[in-house]
Amino acid sequence: MPIPPRRRTPFGPRLGAVSVFAACLALLSPAGAEAAARPAPHPDQALQQQLEGLVRAPGGPPGVVAVLRDGRGTRVLRAGVADRETGRRSDPNDHMRIASAAKAFSGAVALSLVDRRYLRLDDTLRERLPRLPRAWGSVTLRQLLNHTSGLPDFAQAPAFAATLGTDPRHRFDSRRLLDYVADQPLRFRPGSRYQYSNSDNIAAALMAEAATGVRYERLLEASVYRPLGLRHTSLPQGYRMPRPYLHGYDVNPPSPAEDVSEALSTSGVWASGDIVSTPVDMTRFVRGYAGGRLYGHDVVREQRRWIPGAASEPAGPGRNDAGLALFRYTTRCGVVLGHTGNTLGYTQLIAATPDGHRSLTFSVTTQINQAMKPDLLQELRAVQENFVCALLR
Repeated sequence: MPIPPRRRTPFGPRLGAVSVFAACLALLSPAGAEAAARPAPHPDQALQQQLEGLVRAPGGPPGVVAVLRDGRGTRVLRAGVADRETGRRSDPNDHMRIASAAKAFSGAVALSLVDRRYLRLDDTLRERLPRLPRAWGSVTLRQLLNHTSGLPDFAQAPAFAATLGTDPRHRFDSRRLLDYVADQPLRFRPGSRYQYSNSDNIAAALMAEAATGVRYERLLEASVYRPLGLRHTSLPQGYRMPRPYLHGYDVNPPSPAEDVSEALSTSGVWASGDIVSTPVDMTRFVRGYAGGRLYGHDVVREQRRWIPGAASEPAGPGRNDAGLALFRYTTRCGVVLGHTGNTLGYTQLIAATPDGHRSLTFSVTTQINQAMKPDLLQELRAVQENFVCALLR
């Protein structure tokens, strides 16, 4: 469908599922005079050792890639392999599933449209998507983006799980995913509490389509990919991964690690977790997104109205607070903004300073979350915090 006639175009030149480290490493340093005489390890060496520790941990990922970028350049640290069968080393240009970090992309599309007055943060589902259940009608775009909507999570619906269990590569109609929970009421009064839900970003993407008459895939291209120079990022509907890619694994000792990179169709997550990208592209994205390059100061200010203690899934480093499709991670060394994600075979963290000048992209090739691997998640978050400290020092 053609882009509707422009008022203030949302594509102007100003745009810039089934579902883990530090400058401060005192615990690695022996005490006493003997320690004082021994030279301290290079910071990157200490970070590298921590990546290797994650790979060796029980249930740990076969591969880890971390990209740190600041005003002095880019550092890439990696451990393990991209492909256990061939032994190939990972590369920052390898493709990967970014899981719920894709929610930042649907947030970017929606907020870009708010900036250009195609949408308002107070627009409701009743106004924009009247076909959805009447009981959901008062939910606003703002509540979708900060996960205070109360929408039931379609990914937890028994019928959705049954379809996926019978045919993991089933081709879903992505725009009908909310039908799986259309018979359910809201979980709570909209705006009254925080609860992370995959349904929120599906509804936000549908609102963007309704407001513009343009398919979400095209909105992504015009509002995010092109302005930020993302050349290897896509929203596929099938299960195939573009080559080359970081293989994702299901790691549950004592069973051997199983390659699950192409086990699932991504049509079942769409705007809540479908995107495939690379560490290089995700670095570009988070610097622009967290840095507020995609919309004006008024929208940035609204995006950064934080809900204290509201965590991403999985939780990121330090204390987590939720904004609009963005999280604030307050570490012992300072603050970064970003998003996390996990899905079968992959766990992601993307983060940048509020000005976008320094960034961290941290990708591991197995699923790590509180429900499945709580101890490993705790270790992962500690390592991620040490990387943030290395970035900010």
